Amino acid sequence: MELKDKTIVVTGAGRGLGRKSAEMIAAKGARLAVTGLRQEDLEETARLCKAAGGEARAYQLDVSDEESVVQGFARIIEDFGTVDGLVNNAGITRDGLLVKGKDGKVEKKLSLDDWNAVLHVDLRGVFLCAREAAEGMIERQSGGVIVNISSISRVGNFGQTNYSAAKSGVAAMTVTWAKELARHGIRVSAVAPGFTDTRMVANMPEKVLDNLRARIPLGRLAKPEEIGHSVVFALENDYFTGRVLEVDGGLRL
Repeated sequence: MELKDKTIVVTGAGRGLGRKSAEMIAAKGARLAVTGLRQEDLEETARLCKAAGGEARAYQLDVSDEESVVQGFARIIEDFGTVDGLVNNAGITRDGLLVKGKDGKVEKKLSLDDWNAVLHVDLRGVFLCAREAAEGMIERQSGGVIVNISSISRVGNFGQTNYSAAKSGVAAMTVTWAKELARHGIRVSAVAPGFTDTRMVANMPEKVLDNLRARIPLGRLAKPEEIGHSVVFALENDYFTGRVLEVDGGLRL
């Protein structure tokens, strides 16, 4: 898809990978609808997108809330006239062991609240946004592209029961939707980043980060722009659909 003058929605665009992806898409001359929870962060992303060469508007939107998503996409279509692409980026983590035990005693269990919080944003949010974007594309007979953000943790990662389950679900939904929506001219793919130099990762203990870097064949975390480049590829390449592109520095060999 030629991105110039196309309307692309990016969720979770207030910072991190979402912000960088939005900037890089804007540099292609696209029109950006950047969504998230914090208006101040979104306005800054919109400013950066405009500076990069694209048009941009900010929309407060809670991807885990159906009404918020439905109304948000309706506003975007009203403002821009269409939705040509979606980058399903919004996500959170609430890490913890399923059961933490020592000397035959259970000290802590993964709470249902933490399970639900991650699944509501990282899985349900992806479903809701993709559904609304696809509806708009089909009704306007315009085709389009949906790019979901999964993770290499989808295969299972220590202390990430909820996150791994959600990101595995995202990968499965990606393949399903690619098969279902191809008849409407809609491509669906996913990018699965490895550990990336964002605020979320930076909050991890330095000892944990050192251990992570030691496991990565390239010896470093990914740069946000390297993941953003993969998102742009998935949007632009008209023969890329139904696949998960892993960008992990060789970590999953």
